[in-house]
Amino acid sequence: GGYIANSLAIMTDALHMLTDLSGIILTLLALWLSAKSPTKRFTFGFHRLEVLSAIISVLLVYILMAFLLYEAVQRTIHMDYEINGDIMLITAAVGVAVNLIMGFLLNQSGHLHSHSHPHSHVPQSNSPNTAHSGSHGHSSLAVRAAFVHALGDLVQSIGVLVAAYIIRFKPEYKIADPICTYVFSILVVLTTVRILCDTGVIILEGVPRHLNVDRIKEDLMKIEDVYCIEDLNVWSLTAGKTTAIVHLQLVPGSSSKWEEVQSKARQLLLNTFGMYKCSVQLQSYKQETSKTCASCQSSSA
Repeated sequence: GGYIANSLAIMTDALHMLTDLSGIILTLLALWLSAKSPTKRFTFGFHRLEVLSAIISVLLVYILMAFLLYEAVQRTIHMDYEINGDIMLITAAVGVAVNLIMGFLLNQSGHLHSHSHPHSHVPQSNSPNTAHSGSHGHSSLAVRAAFVHALGDLVQSIGVLVAAYIIRFKPEYKIADPICTYVFSILVVLTTVRILCDTGVIILEGVPRHLNVDRIKEDLMKIEDVYCIEDLNVWSLTAGKTTAIVHLQLVPGSSSKWEEVQSKARQLLLNTFGMYKCSVQLQSYKQETSKTCASCQSSSA
């Protein structure tokens, strides 16, 4: 329809939906693979494929956006094109209807995946129930990416429909066609920057935004017979699946209570802070000794 009408706005909508189709296929593939059991080579499973599919989907839209922006600039400068308003109007109306259906279906899928708001934060309390439910509030990045694409498509399709109406009855205002592409580009950046930030934190193994490492350390230190925290690492396998490794040192003379301490630490991490997996390492009290690195020894010699 966009080619016959010679409408860049319609072709933008069509190409974007084609890109979304590939993104949704990647999403389905990632969700299927992430549910598979871990292997000897991939001991954490395939959860990160969900993140990878979200990044690929967004990058495909960015590549497409750059190409269409170039075409829009050329049309704005030269203004040497004609548009069939009737075909553009009919095609744009069909596009709005399809995007309404797709957005509704993906939105329902998102609600089924997450039982609470996708941006909810884990409450800073010791209540296992509230913290655990908050951890499930972080819906799949892949589903979010697909829904954001559908939402962007719907907004763009409505803009294209308005532009088609203007061009159909006021052909002298055909500049509305490339303007739709400019507006679309702004919308893409605004709707995808959060997804890119979240996936970036996961890939760099950063602490999820809903967790506070200092608060975790404070609660771990409140456990009886814990002398200090040697090390604490918190990261995400994918959205909503946080992992932690903690190394605790026991107070002098409490080595026999290590099972009780380990059980309390695991309960705190899994229930209160909603960890997907955790590993608690314990050691008996050892007095700190001064350590001189090899480079210092060699320099002093």
